[in-house]
Amino acid sequence: MPSGLVALLDDIAGLTRLAAASLDDVGAAATKAGTKAAGVVVDDTAVTPRYVVGLSPQRELPIIGKIALGSLRNKLLILLPVSLALSALAPWAITPLLMIGGAYLCFEGAEKVIEAITGHGHADDDEVAGTPEELEKQKVSGAVRTDFILSAEIMAIALAEVATSPIVTQGIVLAVVAVVITAGVYGVVALIVKADDVGVHLAGRQSPALRAIGRGLVKGVPVIMSALSVIGTAAMIWVGGGILLHGAETLGLAAPAETLHHAAEAVGHSLGAIAGIASWVVTAIGSGIVGLIVGGIIAFVVHAIGKARASH
Repeated sequence: MPSGLVALLDDIAGLTRLAAASLDDVGAAATKAGTKAAGVVVDDTAVTPRYVVGLSPQRELPIIGKIALGSLRNKLLILLPVSLALSALAPWAITPLLMIGGAYLCFEGAEKVIEAITGHGHADDDEVAGTPEELEKQKVSGAVRTDFILSAEIMAIALAEVATSPIVTQGIVLAVVAVVITAGVYGVVALIVKADDVGVHLAGRQSPALRAIGRGLVKGVPVIMSALSVIGTAAMIWVGGGILLHGAETLGLAAPAETLHHAAEAVGHSLGAIAGIASWVVTAIGSGIVGLIVGGIIAFVVHAIGKARASH
């Protein structure tokens, strides 16, 4: 009996160590996957606040909550099963699909750059006439549709990071990424949207320090929104370009990625103390150039097709 109990306890300890190691692996994989998806996350954070513009301040947080739930449904009920099925049945398709998503990011980013340069943007398709309830429903529906595209890219990036892991690990990592990123994105969105209200409240307090903070928030929120928009566009372009370079390398066209890698290493070695930062900047700029070129070509083709259809 004593020896049997010792053996049982030893087995339990071994299983506990194995479970802890597995959790560490899942945490590391989820962190890496989430980091790779940072460009999409920033853009998602920058895009979402526009869906509450023009609506009652009292409805801002409930609307963001509805969009967050829709985003979570997109990821967990649709994209997660599809991703696992793809990994199990057609793993060869992950890289091409990821590159298609990368090309889409490049296109979206290039579109925003073109609109900023030309001053011509798309009309807001989400605006509808009707009651406040109908407008709110339309806003939420439009936001969830947009989120689906961005969520698909996030899940594809995460899946690519754990494609060689067991299917259970893949499922856990994708679920963790889905929940953490959704909570992070919409938590930040909620803070941004309500920051000006907090600023107005603080600006009316007796304390000069609180009034100064309040005025700073009121003035700072538009600046933050503009900065997020610019950072989101840049992130889409360089992340999309990086995905295309890595995908091409995986499929056998290694020259572009290797050339950029060697250039980043050379710059890093020449700068010594800031080698890591310098290499990252070179890689981001190179990926951004590729992304802007590819996105610009796609945007030109899409606009040409649209004009041809309009003429007929």
